[in-house]
Formats: sequence, C-alpha cells, structure tokens
Amino acid sequence: MTITEIIDAIPESEDTLKIQRNEELLLHIPEPPANMKLWSEKEPLAVAHFSPTYTPKAFTPPKDIYGGDFLRVERQQMSCRQPFYHRNAEVEELSFQVAGERTLMTELGTLELRPGDFSNIPAGIAHDNFGREDIHLLFYVHPPLTECGVVDRAAEAKDIQFDGWKPENVKEIMTECLGAPGCDISISLADEKLLLSLTANDRAKGGDRLHAMKTVGSPGQTEWLYKTSYVWIGALPLVDSTGEVYHRHRRADSIQYQVRGERTIVSQRGTVHLEPGDFISIPRGCAYTSICEGESYHIVVMTNKETPLKSEATKHAKKESMEYVSAARERVQAKVKGC
Repeated sequence: MTITEIIDAIPESEDTLKIQRNEELLLHIPEPPANMKLWSEKEPLAVAHFSPTYTPKAFTPPKDIYGGDFLRVERQQMSCRQPFYHRNAEVEELSFQVAGERTLMTELGTLELRPGDFSNIPAGIAHDNFGREDIHLLFYVHPPLTECGVVDRAAEAKDIQFDGWKPENVKEIMTECLGAPGCDISISLADEKLLLSLTANDRAKGGDRLHAMKTVGSPGQTEWLYKTSYVWIGALPLVDSTGEVYHRHRRADSIQYQVRGERTIVSQRGTVHLEPGDFISIPRGCAYTSICEGESYHIVVMTNKETPLKSEATKHAKKESMEYVSAARERVQAKVKGC
C-alpha cells in the first residue's frame, strides 16, 4: 500500500517534507550483510501505564515519568493540599488536568482547574495546589516560553480560596534545576494571605495573571499551546484515523500521553495499542502512524533534548504482520462507511 510520510524538524523548524512510500517496505527492517554490522538494533517502543482514575492514598511527591537535564514530565494525584508552597528558581511549571478538580493558588491569582485544562506557572512564582480526586501531569521546562494556545480564562483574586480555607503562616520551598525532590535551595515561612493578595508583588500589581488554556483544534491537526527553543507542547485529537499518513521527526523525540479513546501506533519499532493512562516516547527518526476507531485525544511533547523514561515500562511494541495492520485499518473504514 502507498502511504504518505511527513518528515519534520520540530522544534527547530516548521518545514516539512512529504514523501510517497510503500508501507510494507517502510516498516521492513532488513538484515545487515553477513559479517558486517552496518547499523545497530533498535529497542521496541516502551509504554508506561498509570490509571486515569483516581485511587485514594496519602499525599506523596509526584511520580517521575520522563526526565533529563532540560525537561521533566511528572504525574501527580492528590485529594488534599500539598504541604508547602513551591517556587521554581529556574523553570516554568506547566500542567494538564487529567481528572478531578484542582484549585491552583499562586501569586498571580487562583485558577479552578478541570479536566482538559492546561496552565503554566512562570519561573519564580510561588504556588500551592488543593486537589479533589485530582490527577494532573506536570512539565518542567526552561524559559523563555511562549503561550501560543487559546486562553480560556485568567486567574482571579479570591478572598476565600476554597471551602474551609483559612490563611496561615505556611512553608515555602524554592528549588533549582527542574524542581525535583532534593533540589531545594531555600525554605522559609510565608504569610499566605499576603502572598495571595495580588498586591505583594509587582507582576500581579501590573496585571499579570495565570491563564487556563484549552485546545480547540480540528481532528488530525496538532494544536501547539506552549513553545520554547527545545520543547513544544500541544495536543492531537483524532477521529476514525486509518493511519495512511506516517510522521517522522528528524530533530526530536515525541513523548505522548493518551487522554481519551484508544489507538494503535504502527511504527518502525513495532506496533502497540494505547489506552487512557498510557505514556509512550517515539524516538527521533522513527516513522509511525496512529489507527483509531472513533475519537482519540493525546498530549504531544516534542523535544530535541534527551529525556529518557524514568518509570517502569508496562508493555512494549511488537512486530505485527501487514495483515494485522490492514485489518485494523479496514475496521475503521467499515465503521465510517456504516455511519
């Protein structure tokens, strides 16, 4: 079967190259010549799964999923307040709300976050969270950062942050690097009421506020919300994708998180079925496509910096026949024709 392959240079350039390819040949890994090792064996794609449903437990630090020197991806779940205010010395702290509700309290206003919301806490801004059966993802990146998505709403000043809230003298921790445990450089107490008043720092007094963002893009098109020189973060909705367009990123790895729906990734490093709660990283240079029946929605993090998996893999992609791929594609086509 002839498919289209799109080769891009994200995040260094938006230029692309479209190529018509024979799918079977694209996915076939030839044997090297006898007695010569001209190329290395490539590991199959690895998937790490975490339940998309909240599981009650005591507060613990966020779970590292991927991490390097320039980007860290975490997953957090909580149904409480975190026990301190946090201030990043070096990095922006982005988040995506997976499930539940979360009150994000900061020096630039308070946001009530719901599933599907993105937010960004600039470097240097103190913040705390109050989650209710909350699951959210965290992305730590170095500035400068550009918000390029659609702003849904701005943070507000609130006299009462949430039911039962009373201001106290609270712990405040500043961390360097990518904000990981053990990176603290300062700890003190802070007047919570003053900290959240929006009158105690010049950025808030000047009208600077946090933003909640939501994606509004069309199926099949990645909508980018945040960009730095080395990482782009966005989301990709799909509807009845037959996987006849492959993508290959020549300058970046593509870290993805499955939010809604299910899809099958077909790649040069194997085929794997994804469901909500799955994380996967597709290395630069690896051609891949997605096949899905119905709707699918996943987060996309493109980075040209090494960001290996820190969590344990729960499954791996495996080699499937072209008959398997064709059957998956035909099920989607039959569904569409039957509508």
